[in-house]
Amino acid sequence: MLLSTFSIVGRDSNGLLGVAVTSRVLAVGAHCPHVREGTAAVASQAYLNPYLAYDFLGQLSPSAVVEDTAEAVLASDPGREWRQFLAIGPKGEPFAFTGAETDPWAGHRVTADCAAAGNLLVGPETVEALIDSFESSSEPLATRLVRALVAGQAAGGDRRGRQSAALLVKANETAPYVDLRVDDHPDPVAELTRLLDLLTPELDRAMLRATSRSPRPLAELRERQAQVRAQLEAEGK
Repeated sequence: MLLSTFSIVGRDSNGLLGVAVTSRVLAVGAHCPHVREGTAAVASQAYLNPYLAYDFLGQLSPSAVVEDTAEAVLASDPGREWRQFLAIGPKGEPFAFTGAETDPWAGHRVTADCAAAGNLLVGPETVEALIDSFESSSEPLATRLVRALVAGQAAGGDRRGRQSAALLVKANETAPYVDLRVDDHPDPVAELTRLLDLLTPELDRAMLRATSRSPRPLAELRERQAQVRAQLEAEGK
């Protein structure tokens, strides 16, 4: 599968790890972004080998160096020069790889808390815009990642056009903190932005609580249930 696309992986000081991606392929969110809580966020793309991400996350321990594990996994792949791979852990330097056979323009850039890459792009300005947008923002991680896609799209994006986009963010829990996908849309980054903007601060806090294994107190559950029932009654439902 040719997963020509552009993407960004990033982290924040709260321990969140995330990936945002967009492409001119159907349902890029099903193949490119991967996050394992407390371990790493990954974007695997270009001439896709889906097992690169699975093997990388399977071999990477919380104490391992991201670059060492990524290099080892890529070295075992005969088609590595056709791949593009990004990874970031909670600490340490992010990792990026662009194989020599990926379709131009293709390349990547790494900074302290993010890494961005793309292939079959209009030009390098897309990757530069991704990084510049992320680095210049102090918003929540999910917002920074999506705003970076907006900047990358405005700078040129995929040479073939637009179709899908995705955002995946995790805290230190197995359940996703934010998991949004736009599988087929004429302007997928704009649609992803709209979906993210629906997450009000109240909903955002609720999502963070919902991803935790710690059960909520029964009094809180009863209060929430009363709120839901009151709302339904007010709406005549």
